[in-house]
Amino acid sequence: MIGEVFVTAVVTSLAMFIMVPVFLMFVRVFGIYAIVEERTCRVYVLFGKVLGIIDSPGLHFLPSTLGPAAFIVNWLGNCYTLDMRLDQEYRRSEAVNSEEGAPMGIGIWYEMWISDPVAYLFKNTDPRGSLRANVSNVTVRCLSNMPLAEMLGTRHTMSQLVRSEVSGQSKEWGYKLGSVYIRKVHFRDVGMIRQIEEKVVNRLRQVTSAIRQAGANQVSVITSSAEREASIEFAKASAIRPNTLGQALKEVCRDPAVAKALFDILETQKILSSDARLTLLGAGSNNALLADLLAAKQKI
Repeated sequence: MIGEVFVTAVVTSLAMFIMVPVFLMFVRVFGIYAIVEERTCRVYVLFGKVLGIIDSPGLHFLPSTLGPAAFIVNWLGNCYTLDMRLDQEYRRSEAVNSEEGAPMGIGIWYEMWISDPVAYLFKNTDPRGSLRANVSNVTVRCLSNMPLAEMLGTRHTMSQLVRSEVSGQSKEWGYKLGSVYIRKVHFRDVGMIRQIEEKVVNRLRQVTSAIRQAGANQVSVITSSAEREASIEFAKASAIRPNTLGQALKEVCRDPAVAKALFDILETQKILSSDARLTLLGAGSNNALLADLLAAKQKI
């Protein structure tokens, strides 16, 4: 009994696992319902006529949307599934010339998405390629012969100019143009790039040399000023030195004992600092005669 129940459960599970998807497939093929994913759109066409457009995500009962034709549209008609998500593209180095004749390259980035599914499908066989070519043509036509300084410094204005020119035509093809941004403006001539680099390097060298020379001049001015001020102060000191020294000696000479002691000390310091030979004599009555004899010996 248990075995029969187990077998029945297994067979039922396998049947449901196989039959339910097959049943749902037939239901979809006969146009009973359709599941639309988010940011997608379905366009149903029968005998060259658009029956309906479903752009809201979820489960849709087709007979209520398309009518009785829903049962044969998948057999005799077409169902186009379109991606409605935001897309973007970058055009590299579009060739333009500045007003001065410099060959320039412009990199332009833009966004687009499908705004009219019917126009996207039937008004242009390649709307994305046509939009790409239109952006390229408008970039070359509108941004050529601009002054070089304006071309290098007004990217926002150039982006708005390209967007205003392209938006009208893109709507006719079912595309809606979003943000447009000039991302890069560069020189295309390698020789011109090398010349500009050399000029910039030379200019930097000139500026660096000027800065160094200005610094050296400033240092020289400061040094000269310091030396002049020092010379003035030394001259002042030399001028007042005799007066200061005379005043000090005058004060010392007022007391003879202090003056004698001072001059003795100075004489002793002078003798000790010299390289002369000293002969010390003891106290006695014969010291004068001994001094004369030593002096005479030195002369001989």
